[in-house]
Parts: sequence; structure tokens; C-alpha cells
Amino acid sequence: MRLLTHNMLASNVKGTISGFPLKIEVLQKDTRAAEFHAEFLVNTLAKVDWVAFRDAATAVGEGDDLPSEIPENPGADLEFLKAFHHALLEVHVTEGYLVCPDSGRRFPITKGIPNMLLNEDEV
Repeated sequence: MRLLTHNMLASNVKGTISGFPLKIEVLQKDTRAAEFHAEFLVNTLAKVDWVAFRDAATAVGEGDDLPSEIPENPGADLEFLKAFHHALLEVHVTEGYLVCPDSGRRFPITKGIPNMLLNEDEV
């Protein structure tokens, strides 16, 4: 699971008020090279919740190169875009859990795929 995916997921367990952002518990991760596209990154940046993304990157041990706030002109900051690209697209959580911040429900990540299916009593 890439951090791009993580930034779009939320818990929908019955009674949950705030199921975003999910906390990440990493059991295993790997890094896979991905082609760098500055324009894609700048466009994606507008859709990403930065605080949640940076917190997730830090949780998986990849947040050191990311600033606490988005630079004023991110498209002109190549070092920022490279760090964003790495954390967003090259880091893959292959085994672990996503944890609902509200209910504490743990969703497994197996072979890089998060299982967000709910049990009948959670719907």
C-alpha cells in the first residue's frame, strides 16, 4: 500500500465520528522505484491532506525529509518534490495494520493490500 492510497482511506465503522486519518502500524515495508513526474506531483499535492500524509510518512520512517508545511511554490522546489515523490509513490507498506483513530478497529494490510471490509455488526 502506498501512502497515496493511505491518504484516501477512512474508517466507516458504525458510530465512527472521525475515521480519518488512519494510523499505520508497519510490520514490513519496501521501496520500489517509480518514475518521477513533477507535474503529477504538483497536481496530486492539491488533493492530499498534508498533515495526515506527513504523519503517515513519519509513522513508516520516511518523514524526515518532508517539511511541516508545503512550500509556497512547490513546483519550483525540486528537493521537496523528490522527497514527496519518494514517500508518496516509492514506499510500500506490505504488511501491517491501519487503525481507526475513533474506534481503534484494526484493518489488516496483507501483501500490500489494505482490507477495509467491515463485519456485519460494524455496518
